Amino acid sequence: MSATQTQTQGPHSLAFRVMRLCKPSFHVDPPLRIDPFDLLAGEDFSDDPSSASLFRRHVSSADSLDSDLSYRNRFLLNHPTDPIGLSGLLLLPQSFGAIYLGETFCSYISVNNSSTSEVRDVTIKAEIQTERQRILLLDTSKSPVESIRTAGRYDFIVEHDVKELGAHTLVCSALYNDADGERKYLPQFFKFVVANPLSVRTKVRVVKETTFLEACIENHTKANLFMDQVDFEPAKQWTAVRLQNEDCHSTEDPPASDLSALIPKSPVIIRSGGGIHNYLYKLNPSADVFGPTKFQGSNILGKFQITWRTNLGEPGRLQTQQILGAPVSRKEINMRVVEVPAVIHLNRPFLAFLNLTNQTDRQLGPFEVSLSQDESQMEKPVGINGLQALMLPRIEAFGSNDFQLNLIASKLGVQKIAGITALDTREKKTYELVPEMEIFVESD
Repeated sequence: MSATQTQTQGPHSLAFRVMRLCKPSFHVDPPLRIDPFDLLAGEDFSDDPSSASLFRRHVSSADSLDSDLSYRNRFLLNHPTDPIGLSGLLLLPQSFGAIYLGETFCSYISVNNSSTSEVRDVTIKAEIQTERQRILLLDTSKSPVESIRTAGRYDFIVEHDVKELGAHTLVCSALYNDADGERKYLPQFFKFVVANPLSVRTKVRVVKETTFLEACIENHTKANLFMDQVDFEPAKQWTAVRLQNEDCHSTEDPPASDLSALIPKSPVIIRSGGGIHNYLYKLNPSADVFGPTKFQGSNILGKFQITWRTNLGEPGRLQTQQILGAPVSRKEINMRVVEVPAVIHLNRPFLAFLNLTNQTDRQLGPFEVSLSQDESQMEKPVGINGLQALMLPRIEAFGSNDFQLNLIASKLGVQKIAGITALDTREKKTYELVPEMEIFVESD
């Protein structure tokens, strides 16, 4: 953080000191410690348990006889935790450090009186200034500090949730009366830059009626990120399910009787300096949305809510912008198969339940449902049994009509119910069955 002071009224009695409040780091002991057993014995020495135990007993007895305080054994491993290099001490921040988007900026600010006289009626303000706005963090205008004695100070802590990238300025100002009764104004500016801790790259793939969303999260910080939550919040016209490997834990709540499921799940760790992790979601059109919202063809899929913690538990939170998919084209009429019998026999009639939906804001119909005539394929494997045309009444705007057809299969094996069309007799438009449905035809 760089600090600047505006000198407009000569020397000042007060001065601001700013220290960032953040978690300490582990103090790592730099010397590399060794075990003398590794120097005198090869890797296969421990294959013989008797000789290995005898050697270690001699080494331990020799160490006990040598009890001088010259620290000549400081490089030896005296405890199993010594190779880690952690001394058990915590190290306070030695610099202002990097500030990332989504974190909480917390700062300890001290107003010091470095003059030889007392100052009175001190009004203190602290603000965060960004490229877009100015945010007030502290204002003592209504209750000024009565006085700050010589070599004294007034301390306070400010916090701010960082929600913008780029240059930020912490503006600290004091309005006070000096020893001569002169009213003075002291502004100081502390500048810092907010960086992006991670990036989210997305890919959208559409397979028939299903949309797949892949998100790749990359860590740009110098510390590991422990991901607490990576949730995709779909738009109201979509439902989303996260797809995971079988080895991963399910996102559903575990049953109360399963005690092993109550053990906290291990967080996903994204390594520092470019580590990545991929998430895959399956999106389907929501069945709970009706009316124009369902059929307007919006290409907004939703947004991500991401929360994480650093090595010592400092939290962070980000929300992405709306993720866009391919524009969804909606037909005026949608006809689909709802249900067919589980067992279908060759040359035996069966009932198929279908649904015809009006996806417009106006009334359509009446409709004539029949089997289309394809010259390239005279005989279809699945056809209509009996009357070849079925009349349906008009369908209101955004309404639907359930009906059934008497069908018959003329070929064995896996066949498709296809070629069924609905003709709007008033507008002379033809709509086909989408999507086609496969059935299995058995012999008698």
